[in-house]
Amino acid sequence: MNVDGVPRLPAFSHAVQVGDVIHVAGTLGTDEDFNLVGNVKGQTLQALEYIKRILEECGASLDDVVKVNVYLTDMTTFDDMNEAYTSVFGDSPPARITVGCSALALGAAVEIDCVAVLTTDR
Repeated sequence: MNVDGVPRLPAFSHAVQVGDVIHVAGTLGTDEDFNLVGNVKGQTLQALEYIKRILEECGASLDDVVKVNVYLTDMTTFDDMNEAYTSVFGDSPPARITVGCSALALGAAVEIDCVAVLTTDR
């Protein structure tokens, strides 16, 4: 499944839904022309906005997210990423892992993927 207005490389789908489970692919914080949006905070907020739009297209919302994977190229930016992340997910966030890595596509500072369940009672 792909969403108009959300950038993607041709080899990827934005999400795959199997029953009530939605797997959202790794999402970067770029504009529609694949230009990175600011620092790790800006990229985190943009990636989460795209994820929100993808989930909405599947009939879900961020409240349905049960697991998030965050990849950071610089773990010293964790606090900045986390500040942006918690501004979106609030006081009842889903399960999450944050992994440091040496590089991401397009030179991004952060990449986020997630799993959502339409019947979740978080």
